[in-house]
Amino acid sequence: MEELLDDGFPFAEDALEGQTALVCGASKGIGRACALMLARAGARVVACARSQTDLDSLVSEMHGDGHEAVVLDLEDIEAVRRAMSSMGGIQIVVNNSGGPPGGALLENTLEDFEGPFRRHLHAAHTIVQMLSPGMKKAGSGRIVNIISTSVREPIDNIGLSNTLRGAMASWSKSLSRELDPCITINNILPGFTDTDRLDSLASSISERTGSPVEDITEGWLSGVPIQRLVDPLETAVAVTFLCLPSSGAIRGVSLAIDGGRMRSI
Repeated sequence: MEELLDDGFPFAEDALEGQTALVCGASKGIGRACALMLARAGARVVACARSQTDLDSLVSEMHGDGHEAVVLDLEDIEAVRRAMSSMGGIQIVVNNSGGPPGGALLENTLEDFEGPFRRHLHAAHTIVQMLSPGMKKAGSGRIVNIISTSVREPIDNIGLSNTLRGAMASWSKSLSRELDPCITINNILPGFTDTDRLDSLASSISERTGSPVEDITEGWLSGVPIQRLVDPLETAVAVTFLCLPSSGAIRGVSLAIDGGRMRSI
């Protein structure tokens, strides 16, 4: 799918020229793909993650100039506040972070909820609270949250993740009724995507259930009509579309990029 960043690039070269995009969880997987795609569309990208090495590698690969790497742990809400207070004008935000380990929900302790909720819901809320006034002043804002198809159809053996994603979706829908008319907020619901997160999730479920990793992944793909994993760059195309100036009427939606896995309408 690398052609999506080359001859197969689906947008105008300068579609996001003059826009600055904050991409969270940008060092790997979908976050990394979003940073690359938004930069290719002409945006200046501020890429956030915990690994300086991974961020430096990402910035060196991005199209264009002026991109920035910010080392940030989204579980540290005070650090998030400090980082947001020092940001310049941001017109695009991609809220994205790694999910919790797999396993049965009844086996989770209350403490298990704390870290995932901080780096997802609490961090996203803090970011939007602090950056949306600047979007309003600039007359334009695009917020895209990377969540999961589990908000519509819970996925077995990832109960904590299902719970968290549902909270994020409700938070986003509520904000779609409150934010200034010039600011859109939408969700991307990835299906089974070719990322390190999917590999670690399969391993986590295997450890807790005793099922072989191969059986877990085969079971996942058996319900996907395209019969393959989604490439992160395919998801990044949808994210970029929602960030276009022409997408201002798309607000409060949850768009599945799942290869047709979900059976619901």
